[in-house]
Amino acid sequence: MPFNYNDCMREGLLRKIPPSKGKATQSLKKAREWLKEAENSLKGGAFSSSILASYMVMFHAARTILFFDGFREKSHACVARYLEEKYVKTGKLDKKWVELLDHSREIRHDDQYDLSFFSTKEEAENALKSANDFFAAMESLFKTILK
Repeated sequence: MPFNYNDCMREGLLRKIPPSKGKATQSLKKAREWLKEAENSLKGGAFSSSILASYMVMFHAARTILFFDGFREKSHACVARYLEEKYVKTGKLDKKWVELLDHSREIRHDDQYDLSFFSTKEEAENALKSANDFFAAMESLFKTILK
């Protein structure tokens, strides 16, 4: 059964930490680095690496928001549950971004662990586009909540 926000909090998979603009900024910087990695991997024909790097873009971009708000994840799935609870339900973020993060996490999981899954150029291109779009959405949200 998938986790919801309350499960994540109860199980300690989301934890309160001191809010940190510095950590948030560093996480966004890390997402930018992963974006370059995803682009370079795609150009080099390393499709699995590009998909993994594209997911890392999204993960770190989303963590930007958690760090700023004073939360730390112990589960990748709970990052999406946090955004859903705190930003989608309040109308500050479109649900499509959480759905995209969940979908990308599942693709990354399949690529990393499923022995019958082999990445294609098209999947890597789609993952990179999603990563770029997601990064832009999280960067925009971060700028909005900074105000």
